[in-house]
Amino acid sequence: MAFGKGHHLHLVDGSGFIFRAYHALPPLTRKSDGLPIGAVSGFCNMMFKQIEANEGPDAPTHVAVIFDHSGKTFRNDLYDKYKANRPPAPEDLVPQFPLTREATRAFNIACIEVENYEADDIIATLARQAREAGGRVTIISSDKDLMQLVGGGVEMLDAMKSLRIDREGVEAKFGVGPDRVVDVQALAGDSVDNVPGAPGIGVKTAALLINEYGDLDTLLEQAETIKQPKRRQTLIDHADQIRLSKQLVQLDDQVPMEVTLDDLDLRAPKPEELLDFLAQMEFRTLSKRIAAQLGIAAPEIPEPAAAPADDGGDPPEEVPFDAGAYTCLRDATELAKWIAKAHARGYVAVDTETTGLDEMTADLVGICLSVEPGQAAYLPLQHKEGEGDLFGGAQVAEGQMALDEALELLRPMLEDESVLKIGQNMKYDAKIFANYGIAVGPIDDTMLMSYALHAGLHGHGMDALSDRYLNHEPIPIKTLLGSGKSAITFDRVKIAEALPYAAEDADITLRLWQMFKPRLHRERVTTVYETLERPLVPVLARMERHGVKVDRETLSRMSTAFAQKMAGLEAEIHELAGRSFNVGSPKQLGEILFDEMGLSGGKKGKTGAYATGADVLEDLAAEGHDLPARVLDWRQVSKLKSTYTDALQEHINPDTGRVHTSYLQTGANTGRLASSDPNLQNIPVRTEEGRRIREAFVAEPGNVLVSLDYSQIELRILAHIAGIEQLKQAFKDGQDIHAATASEMFDVPLDEMTPEVRRQAKAINFGVIYGISAFGLARNLRIPRDEAKGFIDRYFERFPGIRDYMDETKEFAKSKGYVQTLFGRKIHTPEINAKGPRASFAYRAAINAPIQGTAADVIRRAMIRMDAAIADLPAKMLLQVHDELIFEVAEEAVDPLVRKAREVMEGAAEPAVKLVVPLTVDAGQGANWAEAH
Repeated sequence: MAFGKGHHLHLVDGSGFIFRAYHALPPLTRKSDGLPIGAVSGFCNMMFKQIEANEGPDAPTHVAVIFDHSGKTFRNDLYDKYKANRPPAPEDLVPQFPLTREATRAFNIACIEVENYEADDIIATLARQAREAGGRVTIISSDKDLMQLVGGGVEMLDAMKSLRIDREGVEAKFGVGPDRVVDVQALAGDSVDNVPGAPGIGVKTAALLINEYGDLDTLLEQAETIKQPKRRQTLIDHADQIRLSKQLVQLDDQVPMEVTLDDLDLRAPKPEELLDFLAQMEFRTLSKRIAAQLGIAAPEIPEPAAAPADDGGDPPEEVPFDAGAYTCLRDATELAKWIAKAHARGYVAVDTETTGLDEMTADLVGICLSVEPGQAAYLPLQHKEGEGDLFGGAQVAEGQMALDEALELLRPMLEDESVLKIGQNMKYDAKIFANYGIAVGPIDDTMLMSYALHAGLHGHGMDALSDRYLNHEPIPIKTLLGSGKSAITFDRVKIAEALPYAAEDADITLRLWQMFKPRLHRERVTTVYETLERPLVPVLARMERHGVKVDRETLSRMSTAFAQKMAGLEAEIHELAGRSFNVGSPKQLGEILFDEMGLSGGKKGKTGAYATGADVLEDLAAEGHDLPARVLDWRQVSKLKSTYTDALQEHINPDTGRVHTSYLQTGANTGRLASSDPNLQNIPVRTEEGRRIREAFVAEPGNVLVSLDYSQIELRILAHIAGIEQLKQAFKDGQDIHAATASEMFDVPLDEMTPEVRRQAKAINFGVIYGISAFGLARNLRIPRDEAKGFIDRYFERFPGIRDYMDETKEFAKSKGYVQTLFGRKIHTPEINAKGPRASFAYRAAINAPIQGTAADVIRRAMIRMDAAIADLPAKMLLQVHDELIFEVAEEAVDPLVRKAREVMEGAAEPAVKLVVPLTVDAGQGANWAEAH
């Protein structure tokens, strides 16, 4: 019977199945020979689920599994950069591709791939044919690119989530119907497939434009009518690029096919062939399940005589997310059962729900637990209800355990060394529990695992990781808390609404952990995670909780002084301009400089206003113009006042009188720590006013602050990595490295060195690390560009090892897709093979990353060792600022602290790395940070 009305075609995105299986499951090898089979196992489990679902009104009558053909497609002829940024498939996945084809045929299902076309094009072609024949089509995939096919009898099914995607589902995703998905994608582009799109326009904006203008062609034709100047100019300037993008995202539904729909009829598996394949793969559990369904005996799969290291067996099946499966814990009996589960498993995912993001002031509202994917529990503790009265706040909602009782039940498990506590940003949760006297440990952190695995590729927040690796979009917190003035805190969320959100957090965390943990070994970053990331968590938590004392009166006096200086500068600026104007307005400033004063170099942006950034003003000031120089001074003082002397006062904790910054381990791709709320790592030190800010950071009475700072650590690491003999010898001899460089470059004896020549060498030394250009060096030194280029050329001529290092690092990054520090940290470089400005930035980042990253690793190792080294001293480590550690110590213990801390810092690289140049540490002390540094 020919395919037609009443028939139902299932089209399975086989390539999508493979990658989801690979990324979702732990690595697995065949016991007999070590062949990687994890993705094959996951793929077979998915196929078996499809067979189990072949009943009921949605059962297929016809089915096919579609795969991408290896090699380039017609889209590469249209655009040679199409998918150019995609890294090669993992080495252990490559041999599994043909095995999944074999698996499909073993299940007696049609297996289709066509040269020069992608799987999506084949799916589009078969879907069109089936629709035209009068049948139904279900595309089993979550790929957004296939959503353009939905409608007219075609729908999608995300099998992992058991979620059907119809027209309404597409509109929820793209903001337009399926017939306009291509238009939106053409505008928004796709960084994964390297579809360029329109710069700065995302899916939401694209949907707004398409809904307003009807379709892409009309939008581009009428781009001049768009009100927003930036958006209008983007569409005008990039119209051809957008049209090309549409060609790239538009699926081809006219693929020449050797099979017909009638060839795709549903056929029962041939038991002997299927079970023989499963036996070859050594899938014992799956063989038994399929044999039971087929009503036959499962084959005996003998154990190999000698098994490799991998323990074999089938990986766990992927469990759909189901909020209905989550549990709300209301009493001690229910909580005790979950604690027992954690002890039995030896691990538990833990997450806290609180009233805010400041761990020092936030209240604990509830605790989430998960020990198995799909199973999670929420323990509400301090949810409130009612409006409160004059004598107190709202009442505690009914159906919750008492906080003290719950924490006492949880304490033994949270502190038990035999139970691993898993979190996403575990430092936050550990600090919350520490507020209640609970020392959580041992821990694992999925955010840090992702950082060790994927630095440079993407962010490491839970939502991003869940979407990327679990293909699951978590419940947005805004749906519970709202936004703006009407926003509430989590304790005012109803327990029934909090349950699915909170429990999901723990569920996601556990799934990410199961995925990332084995990958650490596979990607050879276990040492980075275990020695640099995980042990740093408790160190940072202690530093943050202790904080640093900041004197409010000092800040207040500085704010007043800065305000007075700003007023004086404003008066001077107005006098130079010949009239009053808003100095903080770039538009008014541009009109003064270029229209009224007629200064050269004025350039208008797309908004019609002149550019008045720091680079423009610096150039004008260098030409001898006073007004732009005074504006630069005003801006500097204004920033110091608003960003530091005013803002820092708001961050002083009223209970401790100290500022408690928060360190983010994943804030920079290279391993450098980032500091926030407040940011204490960007306090200016190059100006007198900026350095004075540090005077407000003080020691308690009887104590002093001690600063220990690595001396030129990045240049020392460069000398080691690049093998620069002159630099290595200079460091070994304890010479002034900048003077030594100047002497080498300019043939000036050290005893005749001038400050100006040394300054030039210093700018080049540090500039080269960051890939500085002749233009950049010329700007820094205020010299002609040709002269700057001559300096750089001479530098590379005298130190050829640096050029060799740079070239070798670029080539390594291009071939591997990442660079490494001396300690094995990987920093991925996804843009390294791009063209134009992006490539230039990627080159500079790749060259700098091993140097800056190694320096960051060294100070991490020092911090991890420091607590034990100074445990017997009345001292605490307070702050880390790039290459500097700040301590608070009793006055009488300064000398032993300096001696012990310096010993730790100078030996931090060893024994893992033996540097050929010594690390040296400068020490200072004082009543405040300015005196100590």
